Amino acid sequence: QEEEEEEEEEGAAEAEEPLGVHHALAERASKYTKRPNVFRLQTADWRVFLFQAPTPDEMLSWISRINLVAALFSSPPFPAAVGSQRRFVRPILPAAPSRCPPEEQQRCHEEWMEQVAQELHEHQRNLPEKRGRALDEHRLRRDYLLYE
Repeated sequence: QEEEEEEEEEGAAEAEEPLGVHHALAERASKYTKRPNVFRLQTADWRVFLFQAPTPDEMLSWISRINLVAALFSSPPFPAAVGSQRRFVRPILPAAPSRCPPEEQQRCHEEWMEQVAQELHEHQRNLPEKRGRALDEHRLRRDYLLYE
């Protein structure tokens, strides 16, 4: 019986696991039409969650607050790990307070967006000559830059 209780406690702990919002984005789920007042949250690891609020005002409030906290706890990414293989690995996204002061958050994010847009433009100009693994690596990096 003790083993069963332990298993139930473990299952409950998994169900109550907090959802980190660092490097996340909350937005109105405009393509979801089954229920009203639904917003989507896309996390740093690219998972997507749908949430329903009781009213449109509460939905907008939740979106605003989640995005504020995400901005405050989204430090710039660490460089990806270096290895002997030259394959693309997504950078590590730390869950630490942003290094930008709150009054400069928007400017910091705009600079980051410009940098990512420039990297994406360069990346799209340099298509790999080889097929197979090189093309897969190119797609992985493109997907990451588009997500960012």
